[in-house]
Amino acid sequence: MTTLYDALLAYGKSDVYPFHMPGHKRQVEDFENPFLIDITEIDGFDNLHHPEGILKEAQERAAEVYGSRSTYFLVNGSTCGILSAVSALVRPGGEIGLARNCHKASYHACYLGDLVIHSLYPQWEPKFGINGGILPEDVEKLLKDYPKTQAVLITSPTYDGAVSDMKRIAEICHAHGIPLIVDEAHGAHLGFCPYFPESALKLGADVVIQSFHKTLPSFTQTAVLHVSKSARVDEDRIRRFLGIYQSSSPSYIFMAAMDRCVEFLKNEGKERFEAFAARLEDFYAFIRGLERIRIPGYEIRGDYGIFDFDRSKILLVPDAHGGEWLAEELRKKDHLELEMAAGGYGLALTSVMDTEEGFERLRKALNRIDGELADEEAACVGRVGAGVESALDRRSRSVGYDGVVHNEIVVSLREAYDGEKETVPLKESEGRISGEFLYLYPPGIPLLMPGERISRDVLGRVAFFQGEGLSIQGLRDYRAEFIDVLKKGR
Repeated sequence: MTTLYDALLAYGKSDVYPFHMPGHKRQVEDFENPFLIDITEIDGFDNLHHPEGILKEAQERAAEVYGSRSTYFLVNGSTCGILSAVSALVRPGGEIGLARNCHKASYHACYLGDLVIHSLYPQWEPKFGINGGILPEDVEKLLKDYPKTQAVLITSPTYDGAVSDMKRIAEICHAHGIPLIVDEAHGAHLGFCPYFPESALKLGADVVIQSFHKTLPSFTQTAVLHVSKSARVDEDRIRRFLGIYQSSSPSYIFMAAMDRCVEFLKNEGKERFEAFAARLEDFYAFIRGLERIRIPGYEIRGDYGIFDFDRSKILLVPDAHGGEWLAEELRKKDHLELEMAAGGYGLALTSVMDTEEGFERLRKALNRIDGELADEEAACVGRVGAGVESALDRRSRSVGYDGVVHNEIVVSLREAYDGEKETVPLKESEGRISGEFLYLYPPGIPLLMPGERISRDVLGRVAFFQGEGLSIQGLRDYRAEFIDVLKKGR
């Protein structure tokens, strides 16, 4: 029997290079044995839920480095920060403007508060097959159409690196007298180097949630919630809900790691981020020589709501096959592990801790694969007179995929989630009202949520994703063959 510890140890000692989270990339070697410093709230070590000493000072240092009014350590990840922010800023039964591509934690917050959701739909970027940004004019329209909206929540940057025009969106929200919450879980590194986009914290957002562990040298599950200096929020309510959603036994190992991370940013950040930017720039110069693997860079900015683009997220789009195939090639032949594989692309997450050796291994692997794809296409053209259909073309042809889910909301999220249900085969559920969430994971964005009518479009997408070997989650049936729907007549 192989234990989880044994498996983790073997993976850590292998030559597999991690182009995935966490952002420390296994490069932090001077952190003490965690068992030696694993304590509880004893004298001299403060209390996260009532900080007056060493933890208060640590969070104040973080606020100084990030330029916030207040920064709160999160030991339950960005999830608890999103839950706390939504609960604090939108009263029970209230209305919220929510980007459809927000993480499932945002929807869980809406369920807990029995909130009315007004969806903001991201644009669809067809060339590379990713969700783009949220248009400021769509935010303006939503707030005019639904004047009782109490807050807006947007994800920027997205899992793929798309950044919305946060300055303009913040201005629109404030003109309507409401706060802007930004899920910046994938952007804790923003603002430390001009090579990367600016953080929403400095562009007018009121509450910004960031995951240290995604892009910085810190342990998985470590995150922060920032309240901006000009925030239009009741900070007492935020602290109250952090006390509800955070563990009452916060890990001192996690908090120490966040404090160390802040010191890293303060003392070494400028130099290390400049070196990181140089590595990325060298990599993007290299990929211009590839013929069959496309990798978007700055040219993706300006259209489809993509105000800016975080190039630390490397999207690998092969002209043939798909993301799962590419990830498997890199895993088996080159011992490189990607963060995620979608239908048409793979995602390599990089961070300030990536090494030159890691980038060089990725360059060599992509150069090999690009040559093999070129040979394959030439052989295919010679046999049948046509090229190899791309995964993006196959997706568009098979399900009319435009990247955006527009489902009809029939009943409220809470009413559907808590309602009387029956189980039916997923393939035969068209027209029924979903009683469950259905996610493509990662990154955890819902294709379907409770209370929405199940459409042929959604079922087509699910069938395609399953055919591509992608993970469909959220359903009680882990095999995603059955779904719970509201009983007829309910």
